[in-house]
Amino acid sequence: MKNESPLLHASFRSNGLHFDVYASKKGIRKLLINSKSKAKDTYVVETSPDDQRVFGIASQLEEYFAGKRKTFKIPVDPEGTEFQKKVWKALSKIKYGHLKSYRDIALAIESPKAVRAVGQSNGKNPIPIIVPCHRVINSDGSIGGYSGGIRLKERLINLEMANS
Repeated sequence: MKNESPLLHASFRSNGLHFDVYASKKGIRKLLINSKSKAKDTYVVETSPDDQRVFGIASQLEEYFAGKRKTFKIPVDPEGTEFQKKVWKALSKIKYGHLKSYRDIALAIESPKAVRAVGQSNGKNPIPIIVPCHRVINSDGSIGGYSGGIRLKERLINLEMANS
């Protein structure tokens, strides 16, 4: 990351969860939920969650958990492969309160045989909730995995189903 501006970092709590957000000038780069580790990047500047350079993420998450926000107005700047970014873009198109399967996402990105790769990319989504990987389930209707844990995934799905 030579010659790049430092990432901004803010920590905050919302709805019983601890968040660490990392942002570049372009958008949110990473959102960690209840993580015991920090981003390994050493080029980080600490700031407050109210700092507009972290794009109002704290207040938007508060509104989301209160059932008042169904879409996020937050620019994202995730780091990943081109394939991963394609998957994450498709995830961002899943509407609030709707669920898709990994197969649905593979078809949406015109890679029907890449269901496993879609699952792996989904699991590496660095900006959960904002890029709604929790809205992706297995083709058989089972919940599948989630980086924040199955209980959190179920909680997010139930929140959206109750407010859609």
